[in-house]
Amino acid sequence: MSKMVSFEDALTRYEPVMGLEVHVELNTATKMFCGCATAFGAEPNTQVCPVCLGLPGALPVVNAKAVESAVRIGLALNCEIAQWCRFARKNYFYPDMPKNFQTSQYDEPIAFDGYMDVEVEGETYRIEIERAHMEEDTGKSLHVGGATGRIHGADHSLLDYNRAGIPLIEIVTKTIEVPGDKAPAVARAYVNQLRDLMVALDVSDARMDQGSLRADVNLSLKPTGSDVLGTRSETKNVNSFRSVERAVRFEIGRHAGLLDAGEKVVQETRHFHESDGSTSPGREKSDAEDYRYFPEPDLAPVAPSQEWVEELRGTLPEPPAERRKRLQAEWGFSDLDMRDTIGAGALDLVADTIAAGAAPQAARKWWLGELARRSNDTGVDLTELAISPAQVAGIQALIDAGRINDKLAREVFDGVLAGEGTPEEVVVARSLEVVSDDGALGEAVDRAIAANPDVAGKIRDGKVQAAGALIGAVMKEMKGQADAARVRELILDKLG
Repeated sequence: MSKMVSFEDALTRYEPVMGLEVHVELNTATKMFCGCATAFGAEPNTQVCPVCLGLPGALPVVNAKAVESAVRIGLALNCEIAQWCRFARKNYFYPDMPKNFQTSQYDEPIAFDGYMDVEVEGETYRIEIERAHMEEDTGKSLHVGGATGRIHGADHSLLDYNRAGIPLIEIVTKTIEVPGDKAPAVARAYVNQLRDLMVALDVSDARMDQGSLRADVNLSLKPTGSDVLGTRSETKNVNSFRSVERAVRFEIGRHAGLLDAGEKVVQETRHFHESDGSTSPGREKSDAEDYRYFPEPDLAPVAPSQEWVEELRGTLPEPPAERRKRLQAEWGFSDLDMRDTIGAGALDLVADTIAAGAAPQAARKWWLGELARRSNDTGVDLTELAISPAQVAGIQALIDAGRINDKLAREVFDGVLAGEGTPEEVVVARSLEVVSDDGALGEAVDRAIAANPDVAGKIRDGKVQAAGALIGAVMKEMKGQADAARVRELILDKLG
């Protein structure tokens, strides 16, 4: 068995060449060629019909919404949109393909010749898109009895055809050649940015953890300075950004070990293992001719008019990367501020909170601090917390008006999250408003001075910073509802 080579060592002799294929499940209400529902998590085999089960005599009909989504994806990727294209049958046997062929597009994709620019460590890399084509997803095999959930070692397998026929767009890059040390990060950045784009287009929820966005990582090595491409491997169904990066690094080291030992790289699919970042063999990879493609006889060609394509172009959102740069400049966030906001999945929440009237840093503080903590504690996604950006902005408005402080705001968050009403209603119901009445505050200040004569003496001697201890005493007595700034003024007035 060949020895695994470190990533750094491999790059001294070889240059990686990548290709990425990303499958995106569309969020249409029904499947690609039938009226079955597409909801995730339904009981096995409850969202099927004769068409998606491939029963004799059942005829498919193209989902118009899926075609629209495909065109919008192609336009967002700067692709040419085909004036005429058609589906083909891709013939191969898999237990989770009930028809024994996949309805896909072969030599006539709906979108082709595009690109996406990604930025890594201040450098911009153009990823050229070869094609984005329409197809249907397969069913799902559930291997029972094994330790890994894979077929090896399983007692038996079950088949769930709910996913069979769900609309997919497969986005295929052209050959990607970047500096070897940047290859893993570029692959990760591309898939990450592609996911952001799908969400912005509202064509998919693009949840990698649920398989609605999956990446296949093709990789080969060539000797440094050579133009001869090596044999590629294809690591299938990688389902996180980090795993895309790890898969590239591992395969570079594995290929280098084989080549150093004088062995051949087998053209095959590979399984990625989250536990250690390694890959293992799947099946030897077929070439296109092995699939015996031929035009689908039961479906009419798709011919989007130029007028319709231009109409859809007008629906495209601002590209996510450009939007992030614009928002960062408008908000005055540092690179670290913006990176953390995006990493927390809070960019849209912060943006909506700012749009509702909160200052940028205040909006970021609440979502990445108090609310992120509550999200972690409860195991509920930040976007699913029972509080809206408008309510967060409302809480901040109460702070800005001096009616509550940060400590009391946390109690308001408790009330809103518990369903007790609006921030205003929670403040009233819980009697949380800050006390700014000089009479009540003055009495509390007198008691704090009497109880802390040493501290009072220091303040009289000019050590103004000692006032913090008395302010704390007053705040404690008044359960955090005192106006701290006014308490400080009263203390200094009383102590000269």
